[in-house]
Amino acid sequence: MTAYLLLVYLLGAVPFGLVVTTLYGNDVDIRRAGSGNIGATNVGRVFGWRIAAAVLALDIAKGFFPTLFAWCLFDSGIWWPCVVGLMAFVGHCWPVYLQFRGGKGVATAAGVLLALAPVPTLGAAAVWGGLLAGTGRSSIAALGATLASMFLVAWWNPSLILLVATLGVGILVRHLTNIGRLVRGEESEIVRPVRWGGRARPVSAEEVLAQGPGGGEAVPVWKGQPPTE
Repeated sequence: MTAYLLLVYLLGAVPFGLVVTTLYGNDVDIRRAGSGNIGATNVGRVFGWRIAAAVLALDIAKGFFPTLFAWCLFDSGIWWPCVVGLMAFVGHCWPVYLQFRGGKGVATAAGVLLALAPVPTLGAAAVWGGLLAGTGRSSIAALGATLASMFLVAWWNPSLILLVATLGVGILVRHLTNIGRLVRGEESEIVRPVRWGGRARPVSAEEVLAQGPGGGEAVPVWKGQPPTE
């Protein structure tokens, strides 16, 4: 079991964000671009969401498969896959390959919980999607989904609440800098938030000047003869 835990840590520590962007993202080092984080959010911000989707899938997989295998291959009760999942999470957040400077852990934690409690995890994912659409900020979505997962797991599968709480503390620790930026109003959006209720977006001064007296498109006034097509 010790050898399996070591293997899980080493797999979890693989910085897929750095690996994928090095292979497909030209010569830009993700650690020196955007927020400097190797996770899917920063990859999407710097390289686009197609590459970020691959990173997200790999980060989920390195939490999901080791935990699922521990659940299926070892007859040790629920504690063993929980320990394995935590080891994958620790590997991702504090990887030995990058001087223990890793990602935020949200995707890998989601992979761990997906293997053990898929229904609550999918519910938390829906909360994540709603908060991301509403605020445009990944940190708010991640923290909100983490809190939601605690309530959902406590209701659906209370035997996993200690695991979820531990993962939640780890995610909170990894997001301390984001929380500081949120408090100061400096946290940037990664997507344009949905404007609920059909509220119009602010109109710039240039757009106002380009409008005619009735609010429509202004008709150009030509000096001399109008141009021919």
